[in-house]
This record gives sequence, C-alpha cells and structure tokens, in this order.
Amino acid sequence: MIATRWLMVLVALLAPLTLSQRSHAEDPVHKMPLTSMDSRSPLPLLAMMAEHQKQNMREHLMAIQAIVAAIARDDLDGVTTAASRIGYSESMGQMCEHMGAAAPGFTERALDFHRTADTIGEAARRGDRPAVLTALDRTLQACVGCHATYRQEVVDEATWQRLTRAAAPSGSSAPSP
Repeated sequence: MIATRWLMVLVALLAPLTLSQRSHAEDPVHKMPLTSMDSRSPLPLLAMMAEHQKQNMREHLMAIQAIVAAIARDDLDGVTTAASRIGYSESMGQMCEHMGAAAPGFTERALDFHRTADTIGEAARRGDRPAVLTALDRTLQACVGCHATYRQEVVDEATWQRLTRAAAPSGSSAPSP
C-alpha cells in the first residue's frame, strides 16, 4: 500500500514534465532562448560532458524506478542492489568534482545526493522498510533541489578552461592549460 502511494507520487511528479514539453511546442513565448527565462544557476559543461551527465541522470532515474519496483515487491535485496547503482564511489566522486568544477556548490550537492542514496541501501540491509522510504524521500529531495538550482550550459573549450581555472582553489587538480 505504501509502495503504491509512492509510485503514484512519482508518476504525479514526473507526468507534468512530459506534458509541459508537448503543450509548449507551439507557444511563441517558449521559442525564446531558455536561458532568458530560466533563473537557475548555470552548470557550465563541454558538450560531451553535458551529454554524459544527461545519460547519468537517466541512469539515476532508472535506478530510482528499480528501487520503487523492488519496494512494491517487498524485495529489500532488490532495493539494495538498485540503490548501489546511485550510491557514492570514488569514481562517482571524481566525476561529480569534474562536472561541478565551474559551478560553485554543484559538487557538494552532487556528492550529497550519492551519499544520501547510500542510506537507502543501508536501511534495506537492516530490513527497515520505513527507513527505506524515508531515505528514498531524502534522496529524491536531493534530486529535486539540485535540478531546481542548476541548469546545464554548454560552453566551448576556451570558456571551460577559463572557468575551471578561475574556480580552482590553489593546489587543486583542475585542468591546466
């Protein structure tokens, strides 16, 4: 019953996103450059990085869907497995640092998401179903918070180099010229 409610909440949250794309297709206001209407902070990325990040976001969403499906089946091992796909790892941490190199605060939010996602698997391993749902809620809050704060902004190589050089604290591993 609880899992069904969570699934309905997810559908309710995601449905407007797909519907809004269709309803705005012919509206002249929505033909304006999106950045002029979007007050979120830019997340400057090279084109290939932006595409890579979008693919990661799709994979994260598939992992969330797998978590919800496992909850619906009362399959805590499945929850643990799916949660591990979005949990923290050294390589994920390095990727978050690289992606956020030109956007203050992004790396911290991204790492918080992955560490929060770890708590889903921890709760599942303990067999604590209510804690699984609480951890999933906190993880989704991290997703929504980040997406509400940042938007991708594709930049050229020279701009990326300038921004990451300016943003890098001394002694960091930011790319050098």
